Amino acid sequence: MGNTARIEGELRDRILSRPEVILDDRDVMRALVGANDRAMGGNIIDLRGIAMDRLEARLDRLEDTHRTVIAAAYDNVAGTQSIHRAVLQLLDAGGFEAFLAALSHDVPGILRVDAMRLVLETRSEADDVLDRLGGSVLCVADPGFVEAYMALGRPANDRPIILRSMEAGQGLLFGKAGDKVQSEALIRLDLGPRRLPAMLAMGSADPSQFRSGQGTDLLAFFGGVFERTMRRWLG
Repeated sequence: MGNTARIEGELRDRILSRPEVILDDRDVMRALVGANDRAMGGNIIDLRGIAMDRLEARLDRLEDTHRTVIAAAYDNVAGTQSIHRAVLQLLDAGGFEAFLAALSHDVPGILRVDAMRLVLETRSEADDVLDRLGGSVLCVADPGFVEAYMALGRPANDRPIILRSMEAGQGLLFGKAGDKVQSEALIRLDLGPRRLPAMLAMGSADPSQFRSGQGTDLLAFFGGVFERTMRRWLG
């Protein structure tokens, strides 16, 4: 015992005055526990050390969970702000042409998507409808297209919003931008009595931006505002 090294001088005084500094430093505590295990020898089982290791592993998992929750909260706040900005952009439009221009140019950037399409089912000639409405963001389709596209070969369902990934070459709906679209969000639109269904489609080059199982509350809000605005212009 007489040969045991001692901490002398200012360092010892600082440790004694503030021992919590040692306790709060995980690397130092790990080194101390390791030194204590080596001093006891290999024939002694230190249950306290085992418990500390398990508590430390549990703490690491809790910290990872905490970081994940915080990141998800920030993403949710950012998504809410983007939806609000997009809604205000559409509501600021002074006419239908300005509304379509915002949908074609401003809104995709705000929502961080690579392409948008407003699909209107019609019984009229497609060329006549496009000439009357104008804008590359618009496309027209025969009655029943919206339901068929949202189902995409699967049994039809009543879900108003579909999120899904896409294979290369499947994004024909998005025109020239379709080659790079790898995920899409589809919002079914109700444009009022005696009107055929419509659909708002958003395409992203990020395959993980729209995935089945993600929350759709914000998109549902955006779709509700959008269809009410469309009713005003079409009415």
